[in-house]
Amino acid sequence: MKFFIDTADLAQIKEANDLGILDGVTTNPSLMAKVGIKGEAAVTNHYKTIAEMVNGDVSAEVVSTEFKEIVEEGKKLHAIHPNIVVKVPMIKDGIKALKWFSDNGIKTNCTLVFSAGQAILAAKAGANYVSPFIGRIDDSNWDGVELIAQIAQIYAVQGYETEILAASIRSALHIVKCAEAGADVITSPLEPILGLLKHPLTDIGLAKFLADAKAFK
Repeated sequence: MKFFIDTADLAQIKEANDLGILDGVTTNPSLMAKVGIKGEAAVTNHYKTIAEMVNGDVSAEVVSTEFKEIVEEGKKLHAIHPNIVVKVPMIKDGIKALKWFSDNGIKTNCTLVFSAGQAILAAKAGANYVSPFIGRIDDSNWDGVELIAQIAQIYAVQGYETEILAASIRSALHIVKCAEAGADVITSPLEPILGLLKHPLTDIGLAKFLADAKAFK
């Protein structure tokens, strides 16, 4: 399973990359604004900077909702850097745009997916990634990880090559459960990724080892 970080914060991207386990980045205009990046030129430059930092796919989200505008915006994003993947919303014109991008060799990530039916449409349209938002599904009293498992089963049966990118990750446990359910990728803030490092028995064991080591000095 691949690890992406969901942020526009360069320091957090660097920290995750320095761990040696980072495979890519997902970001969007909201995350850009959160770190003070506003305006088309600034956003474009920031996407380029991120793409140059990471040896992997970087999802860059369109803000258009009409087919022609999505395509034009996607072409501009694609031109920023070879690592850029165009993130397209799960709407009717988004599906049409996914098909156009697929036919023209532009990688895509279908975002805001909340059902298996939507995931089927994204795969049929040729999306490279599909992004179910599992945290938001949990918020609506449904099981986000169960959706990951359902999509994984459907894709395996049908032979779809679209990768399942579990998004809206809220905890380290989410990451583990998504791995069990068959996600190809998770995209997460830095905190849940670092949370995978933590276990009280590790802390206790390390403290004992260090204490024992001092006895030999």
